[in-house]
Amino acid sequence: MPDSTTYLAEGPRVGIRHFAAADSAEFTARTRESRELHRPWLFPPASDDTYRAYAAALHDDPARAGFLVCERDSGAIAGFININNIVRGGFRSGALGYGAFAHAAGRGLMREGLGLVMAHAFGELGLHRLEANIQPGNAPSIALVRGRGFRLEGFSPDFLYVDGAWRDHERWAVTAEMVPEADGSAA
Repeated sequence: MPDSTTYLAEGPRVGIRHFAAADSAEFTARTRESRELHRPWLFPPASDDTYRAYAAALHDDPARAGFLVCERDSGAIAGFININNIVRGGFRSGALGYGAFAHAAGRGLMREGLGLVMAHAFGELGLHRLEANIQPGNAPSIALVRGRGFRLEGFSPDFLYVDGAWRDHERWAVTAEMVPEADGSAA
């Protein structure tokens, strides 16, 4: 079990923490195990080289913040949630990217982790708004954000280039005022 001081925040079953170089082997193995779950929506790093570049970008770019969602009982990485395109000033917004790993999918761990990330984003990071742009056919991803209080705000045709083509996305968002208890423990 990891030392709980390594977590930025903890819920009943998960903690969130930043990516570290030492996570490469577990993260890339879980990516490879989860290939069927992720396709065609997501392509996380699956090799040490791509993981190192990915984690470094999350660490070095002030417009990004990356979080691993880890099971508290074992320390196993259940998934990841990144806040990308962070804009400060009057906008104070960021766009989410995330993925569960196959062993953790459907267990509510990402829901709890997203609550922790939201509390961190609206608290320590000082953001006001989070968006998630999701392909319409990705029902588990839509259920995750809907379950955390995000509202559907619109449809963006040909929004992101994913898996060799421009893909339509639904735009889901939540603001700090919409979240009565963004601490990860709210049901």
